[in-house]
Amino acid sequence: MTLANRSLVTIDDLSVAEIEVVFSLADEMSAARDKQFDVCRGKIMASLFFEPSTRTRLSFEAAMHRLGGSVISAVDIGATSLAKGESLADMAKVVGSYADIIVIRHPWEGAAKVMADYAGVPVINAGDGGHQHPTQTLCDLYTIKKERQTIKGLKIALWGDLKYGRTIHSLIFALAKFGADILFCPSPGLEVPEHVLRKLTTEYGGELQRYQAPEQTAKDNLFPLDAIYTTPSSPHQLAMISGISIEVELKTGVDALYVTRPQQERFAPAEKGREAQPEYPVVDKKLLKGKVFREALVMHPLPRVDELAREVDADPRSMYFKQAARGVPVRMALIALLLGAKEISAPGADDSFIHTKDYPAYRRDSGIRCPNPRCVSIQETETKYLKPEFKIVDREPVTLRCVYCEHGFEPKYVASTDWHEGRLENKKYHNADSRWARKIKPENLIIFDTEATARNSGFKPSRSARAVH
Repeated sequence: MTLANRSLVTIDDLSVAEIEVVFSLADEMSAARDKQFDVCRGKIMASLFFEPSTRTRLSFEAAMHRLGGSVISAVDIGATSLAKGESLADMAKVVGSYADIIVIRHPWEGAAKVMADYAGVPVINAGDGGHQHPTQTLCDLYTIKKERQTIKGLKIALWGDLKYGRTIHSLIFALAKFGADILFCPSPGLEVPEHVLRKLTTEYGGELQRYQAPEQTAKDNLFPLDAIYTTPSSPHQLAMISGISIEVELKTGVDALYVTRPQQERFAPAEKGREAQPEYPVVDKKLLKGKVFREALVMHPLPRVDELAREVDADPRSMYFKQAARGVPVRMALIALLLGAKEISAPGADDSFIHTKDYPAYRRDSGIRCPNPRCVSIQETETKYLKPEFKIVDREPVTLRCVYCEHGFEPKYVASTDWHEGRLENKKYHNADSRWARKIKPENLIIFDTEATARNSGFKPSRSARAVH
């Protein structure tokens, strides 16, 4: 098995067996760290961190140095040509000619994909806005497996900012791959985005059940459970039972509590100040005394603010500093594998989930663009060469997913390239949730975000489109 010359942009870029390979090599390197200095001798890693970072940046750089390689870096957009209006694609081509591998953190969602598309060398996503952070997820999975020996069948509670936490989004998909059950415990108003849940349930199998605590316990409930995802192989099938039975089941405890800070830097204006709201409980000794968390590992990607009490640090269940320390051998293994400096087999590794779901592509230069304001594809410097590109992930109603930021949305209007037969009177657009939309072949589909766009493209409203008004 080889990962040579591959990039890691999302956690879906690695199968279960490939992740197991990374873990096996991390174990090997951790046990003999002083013997790895020749593994990447002569190789150069470019470290491009355009958002603040301590653990991720330093662990990547420490990993490359321990492998005997060298590091070149840029840590401030204002000190690079990006500040002059240079595109990510041009930067990727240039940096790819200087380095053998690139690690990038960027505030735009999808920036790592652009870098990987144009660099010509392996690229590792160290966090792109609120999208994903796949190497943090590798560290998280590695920690769970080291402490619990397995991931399959565990109950993992995700706590805090589940809306903007990129570590959460990567971890959700990875836990589903490995067969864990997921309990969503969001801060009020910071629930998991619907497009993430849609992908989880449609592509990873399993079931999602929304949950609301009974009225008699809601006020005293210190466990803000919002929803539960159970994998197809789950023996207890929590998603099939009543709310009361869920509470009974939860008394058996969760295996890990993954805490995240409020991602204030990504909050919308209306969300500012939410981190100070008293209605969301802090993870502290009192909370951890409850039956639900009595045996739970306490995890956090760090940095923390006030959502995780310092008094928990001495608790043997606390794993967050171990997570950070394990980032070095995990990233050492990943770098060596992507550079082709190491190849390793993992006998008996479970490769039952390889993400291969294929959707029709939608590529048209006009009519629609990603509605996510943080998406790389709509930034002024990038629109000169990036064309809107989506996957058609559903037809009832028509639902698109941006290939860059993976933001999912339902457009309003559609038309077909083959119905009007060149005659203006038949050149019509329809509501995207109408029966006409379901009949259009993917290759003939034209999508519009507004009626004005449809009309400016020479289309007239059909009867169904007129009915809306």
